[in-house]
Amino acid sequence: MNNKMLIRRFKLLTTRFNIHFVTLLIIPLLYADPLIACGNPPGKADILIGQFSKGSMQGWTPLEFSKLTRYDLVDLNAAKVLRADSHRAASGLIYKQKIDLLKTPLLNWCWRIEQALQNDHEKDRSGDDFAARLYLVIDGGFLPWKTKALNYVWSSQLTVGKLWKNPYAGKNAMMLAVRSNTSPGNTWFAETRNVYEDLERAFAYKIRYIDAIAIMTDTDNTGAIAKTYYGDIYFSAP
Repeated sequence: MNNKMLIRRFKLLTTRFNIHFVTLLIIPLLYADPLIACGNPPGKADILIGQFSKGSMQGWTPLEFSKLTRYDLVDLNAAKVLRADSHRAASGLIYKQKIDLLKTPLLNWCWRIEQALQNDHEKDRSGDDFAARLYLVIDGGFLPWKTKALNYVWSSQLTVGKLWKNPYAGKNAMMLAVRSNTSPGNTWFAETRNVYEDLERAFAYKIRYIDAIAIMTDTDNTGAIAKTYYGDIYFSAP
């Protein structure tokens, strides 16, 4: 299935632009230098998704909903990272890759926001905005209503570990708070999540494969402004 078909399914699922958040076992590490912000570098057996540190966005395609968030590779403290600038906008980037979660269930990434959004309504449509989100898509094939997504988000108000239904897609798109406003801005955090376990928590059954990974910084509902940085993304074995 090509990227355009997958993106159309994604849009059907969200009714406009949101898929978010998952459940996880957080292993957050704090770093000051983006060169080490993602913790241990990926090994030869790991599956590389985002190789931003190498100046590459190969495989990533736009996921457009409303006014565009701008994504650029930039140098930050002598490291190459992906920067997202959202000015009352909502768009993302999607990477199509089938991942066998029985072999490589651990999703590793790092992110950094300048500041948390002032948003008291994250569970409602009027507040479905996040300074940073990374989400996983399970393609429903010829049955688009079976498409599901788990969103890992940097929440403004909700506590870390909170799981809820997306206000646009309902139970087909679950949200999981990995970070909150208690985490300081302008600081790198490295995350490792067991996606296999998070999906089972979110949807109450075991899911072996995911079909795509996406990132998004969106602020269109709240009319806010956000600047976020994303480091390399990869899957690994336990």
